[in-house]
Amino acid sequence: MPLSRTDSLQDIDFTLRRQFNKETFRPHQREIIQAALAGNDVFVQAATSFGKSLCFQLPAVIDHGITIVISPLLSLMMNQVEALRAANVDARTLNSNTPLAERDHIYQDLATGHPLTRLLYVTPELCSSDRFRKRLQVVHEQKELARIAVDEAHCISEWGHDFRKDFKRLSWFRETFPDVPIMCLTATANDIVRRDVLETLGLDRTPDRLKTFTMTAHRPNLHLEVRFTSDEANDRFDDFVTWLEGVFDRRGAEDRKAELEAAGERVECVPGIIYTISRDECESLAAALRHAGIGARPFHAKLTKEKKEETLARWIANEPGYSIIVATTAFGMGIDKDNVRFVVHWRMPKSFEGYYQEAGRAGRDGNASYCFLYYSREDRDRVYSMVMRDTPKDGGSGNKKARLESLSNLAAYCEDTNSCRHATICKYFGETQVPECDFACDWHKDPAGLKKRLQRGLASEEWISTQREEGGFDDYTYWSE
Repeated sequence: MPLSRTDSLQDIDFTLRRQFNKETFRPHQREIIQAALAGNDVFVQAATSFGKSLCFQLPAVIDHGITIVISPLLSLMMNQVEALRAANVDARTLNSNTPLAERDHIYQDLATGHPLTRLLYVTPELCSSDRFRKRLQVVHEQKELARIAVDEAHCISEWGHDFRKDFKRLSWFRETFPDVPIMCLTATANDIVRRDVLETLGLDRTPDRLKTFTMTAHRPNLHLEVRFTSDEANDRFDDFVTWLEGVFDRRGAEDRKAELEAAGERVECVPGIIYTISRDECESLAAALRHAGIGARPFHAKLTKEKKEETLARWIANEPGYSIIVATTAFGMGIDKDNVRFVVHWRMPKSFEGYYQEAGRAGRDGNASYCFLYYSREDRDRVYSMVMRDTPKDGGSGNKKARLESLSNLAAYCEDTNSCRHATICKYFGETQVPECDFACDWHKDPAGLKKRLQRGLASEEWISTQREEGGFDDYTYWSE
């Protein structure tokens, strides 16, 4: 049962232990939750590992009324709802996959004006529908609409890397319910995006109510590295397998070889994620790794719901054969697995923000973890073409410009051999007090070697390009869009 709104703010700690099975808050979580319970509008920008969802979930348990959570990803909604229900919190989701019986139950619950549901996860598209809006107006009239939480709030801004037009229409909430607090949360927003988000949601009209929490993008436990490569599949594959075997040897796992062989593996893998852009490469790379005796499984949108659930559950449980997830970019959002020891970008991501967000899924427990990105200029040019082609027509010229600028910044980051990777990331997100890492990036570890590797990688690309032009070998076929 939720606590009543009249309970003291001291009940935050009790609720944290009882409902969420956590003993302590992470830095700044308590202050954010207190600001939310005090009725403030709240803007939160924090790294992927911060635990932003708790900042609206815990107030929803304590507060009187229902919290509406707007999220852009169905997988994120379902993961969070499942975790909340396991914690005995009445959370539900209303989206295109919601069964009819559950949909009817939710709408009936809202129609009473006194919903029993504590958190309702919805899509921004649903928030534009008249039926849903009318139900919320009934709830508001009964003073049971506690809060609006907008997750992945950077999607609101045309200048963000993942703009969606239906997020713009969320301005309806402040216009219609001026007294209802709004919380927006993101891991990836620069100054322009932050201002755009606040203006769109109408939070700039009530500066006395707005509490802003902007945390550093610095993740000191992550080792960041760019690996320069040709566009040949085997270059990356051989390099990765060699690295993984080195990890195996350093972990001193000789005594487990018989157990691993029985499970069909030859390398003991620590939990990790490999990100690639296409579903075809996701499948082929996972298959190639399994053929090499490495426990890897694909994860993408075309897999059945049952297959995805099985793969995710077995990966979270660290079962043999499910050590590595080879995934497209949506994977990982909202996944509660804190011991991911490495994240590899097999291909250059489509944005700086996407790279940062995905790399940040490593080391959420605070322990040392490894993140590297394979980079080639041929790959870079291909991704540029994809961004030009895939930018939504309704995104506007600002959105296309923002996407291209983000990608240009990522390419510059990859080819930078003169500065700390961590410092570059913090500067990108507007930090003026920029920390440098403690030898946790390839530049700090070996600046001279980094320059040589870039030069060698680019020289290799030029040679391969020449060979292709002269018909020296078949065109590269491993990539599939």
